[in-house]
Amino acid sequence: MKLLILSTFAAVLVLMCDGKTVTGFFSSDMARQSGAQQVAKFLFHGVNGLLSCQIDNRTVAIGKGAKLYLFHEQVWLKLQEKIKEVNCLLKFSDAHVTISLNDVENNQTLAPFTHPEAYYIVYADKYTCLENEDKRDNDSFGAETIKFKLVLLNPDAANNPLDHFSAEESGLHEFYFLLVLAYFLVACIYAQPIWQSIKKGGPINTILKVLSVGLFLQASAALTNYMHLSRYSVDGIGVPLLGGLAELCDMISQNQMLYMLLSLCMGWSLARMGRTQSRLLEWDSTPISTAIAIVAVITQGILLLWEQFEDIDHHSYHAFNSMASLLLMALRVCLVLLLTSSLYKIITMERSVLKRNFYIRFAKGCILWLLCHPVFVAATLVFAEYQREKIIVVAVTFCQSVAMAILYRLFLSRSLYWEVSSLSSVILPLTMSSGHRCHYQS
Repeated sequence: MKLLILSTFAAVLVLMCDGKTVTGFFSSDMARQSGAQQVAKFLFHGVNGLLSCQIDNRTVAIGKGAKLYLFHEQVWLKLQEKIKEVNCLLKFSDAHVTISLNDVENNQTLAPFTHPEAYYIVYADKYTCLENEDKRDNDSFGAETIKFKLVLLNPDAANNPLDHFSAEESGLHEFYFLLVLAYFLVACIYAQPIWQSIKKGGPINTILKVLSVGLFLQASAALTNYMHLSRYSVDGIGVPLLGGLAELCDMISQNQMLYMLLSLCMGWSLARMGRTQSRLLEWDSTPISTAIAIVAVITQGILLLWEQFEDIDHHSYHAFNSMASLLLMALRVCLVLLLTSSLYKIITMERSVLKRNFYIRFAKGCILWLLCHPVFVAATLVFAEYQREKIIVVAVTFCQSVAMAILYRLFLSRSLYWEVSSLSSVILPLTMSSGHRCHYQS
């Protein structure tokens, strides 16, 4: 467990948030070096989008000719690709909206959008396009900065510009609320029976503990995401620490679940013939399967961290927008093929119908857990780009919760547990249906 925590602990460093209330300083020097100071990106939708920019020094802003420019995403990215070929002054004529910062508070209502559109908001002034020889002896060039607060808003249900969520984030707050509510109801119903089963012990006690810890981490990630988004809906910033904590909880859960599934599957396939049937469900400890599990877990942990550094938005399941994401999905597809091959050998060799059903259900849980992310990433290709990550987050979270429920039901099933264990006499500890102790004799 220490290895799993260490392999994912660095995720706590990724605590940045692409908030829609942005504060900072407009700098002439920074704008000149980059051809414009990029401030934020936002997906506007609906009929009453609003941009509000407050500045602390109106006189300096007027003296500099300070302006904000809104570029369509495709236009801005194309300009950035050809930044050395494009005339500095002419490129600002491609801006969709230009806002002069002539007042302490500058508000701009945007035209209605028939469909969500992404805009980059950039800052520039009269010094931005100056060449070195044009600076002359202006000692104050780039010295004075302008403190600002930028608020980006979409219309709410009543078409009032009060919604801080960008179009690709809308609906996630409500989703996490329903998810937290579902976890709460499940905990109220099943927490005590599961705890009693864990206390009783048994051959698969370790598996039950890992499942419970994984479920707890998933619930913690959902709760912290909900708390972050609840604050975000009020101020457009949220609590980045909670967003980072949700990512960390999810990464640890992903890694420990992967280690458990690999340990079980590889243990069955590589050392099955040398084991007694009573040990089929014990935690695997063969060197080969342990090495495979550890390497896969460390690789997944590294890719998850790499993915977070490349994409700072707080989503547990990202789309295919980075090399790390592609490698992570390729790893999971390879693991599915490996586990499917291992379980297929066991299923085809097994004569007992109950045992075969047990292995088939276990395979379904494994495949659903690992394959849902790559499958939904591929499926979202038919959707608009702003919808993809949102669909992936909701669908993968739901599918992995279902996979965990399948595994719980499988390992807490009295009849299947009895048949697979093949013990001559046992007090079955893993039951959720009764509180009394049941003795079975051969």
